[in-house]
Amino acid sequence: MDLLQKSIETRNSFPAFVKHTPLEFSKKLSDKTGANIWLKREDLQTVRSYKIRGAFARMSRLTDDQKLKGVVCASAGNHAQGVALCCKEMEVRGTIFMPETTPRQKVEMVRSFGEEFIEIVLFGDNFDASSKRALQFSEEKDAIFIPPFDDAYVIAGQGTVGLEIIDDKTFDIDYLVVPVGGGGLVSGLSVVFSEYSPSTKIIGVEPTGAPSMLKAIENKAPITLDSIDTFVDGASVKRVGDLNFQIANDKINRIILVDEGKICSTILNQYNQAGIVLEPAGALSIAALDSFSKEEIKGKNIVCVVSGGNNDITRTEEIRERALMYEGFKHYFLVRFPQRPGALKDFVCNVLGPTDDIIYFQFAKKNNRENGPAVVGIELSDAENIRGILTRLKQKNFVYEYLNENSLLFNQLIG
Repeated sequence: MDLLQKSIETRNSFPAFVKHTPLEFSKKLSDKTGANIWLKREDLQTVRSYKIRGAFARMSRLTDDQKLKGVVCASAGNHAQGVALCCKEMEVRGTIFMPETTPRQKVEMVRSFGEEFIEIVLFGDNFDASSKRALQFSEEKDAIFIPPFDDAYVIAGQGTVGLEIIDDKTFDIDYLVVPVGGGGLVSGLSVVFSEYSPSTKIIGVEPTGAPSMLKAIENKAPITLDSIDTFVDGASVKRVGDLNFQIANDKINRIILVDEGKICSTILNQYNQAGIVLEPAGALSIAALDSFSKEEIKGKNIVCVVSGGNNDITRTEEIRERALMYEGFKHYFLVRFPQRPGALKDFVCNVLGPTDDIIYFQFAKKNNRENGPAVVGIELSDAENIRGILTRLKQKNFVYEYLNENSLLFNQLIG
């Protein structure tokens, strides 16, 4: 059975707890871009993510004997929630491994979906460690491992997003913009659109800090990245799935990389302007719209897949911080003040503008405050004010390091 047929059969067998999500026109985004922007709202799915589709597709193929053995998975979020809900609704025992660093809110959400049918095991400092232990557990207990993306049935399940778009559209789709993590969603959509809308250009979107699909395409095969920025946790993997790459490689028109700060800005804008709550991965496709030229997409029909809305409220301040830095309103410096009386006063009165505020100040060497460097955070009322500050820093002979462009030093001193 080919993947398209698997997707069709999965869609036809969906129970009530897997929703057909809406395809909504966005007037604000359309007015802003000059294109016709439609949002596939997977943030409105039962578990606020498309991941329930792939989880059900895989688990619905379990034999009675396999169901008795139970299932196991590893995830820090959406996949875990999808598997947990399937366990409860299908009455299958499940063991879900999550990193020890997973916020309590996410752990409790998974528990609420799975209730008494699941056991949550916190293991390791990151997803890779948790996933490795889950695979070991699967072998030890002869339980069925439910992979997050690199599996034919999981891919077919994610492909049902595309079947719904095809069913609901009343127009020709010029661009389909899809967030990419492990590649399960974009490969499933590629299969569907190759059959039903072959002229549509499929645009993959990855966070700048985790370009695993882009590197795989450049390398002509999946490779494991040495390190990634895990901020966009729903789309940050070191290596895309082998099967996913095989399917999607020649069907993706191009990959757009989006800065994590831009993603944060998009999250805040969508909440404030449209009342849509997005997780970082869920904001990827909308954030990518600014990467198109006005001429390229003027009058075009674009569908953005909004993949999820499980935003952890404890991350709100970090999201705001990253957004302000990206937009140019917040700047951090490591300043070595001249060894003379009044140097700090000189900085405040003669370097800062009249509407600029110091929002962070910390001596880097607490045992030598007379001449030690200090970390200074500044928030501006106008992003253009930074030009004057940089000019006046030089004029006043302040020696400084600009931390916004030095992520390693920034994280050591502030992060």
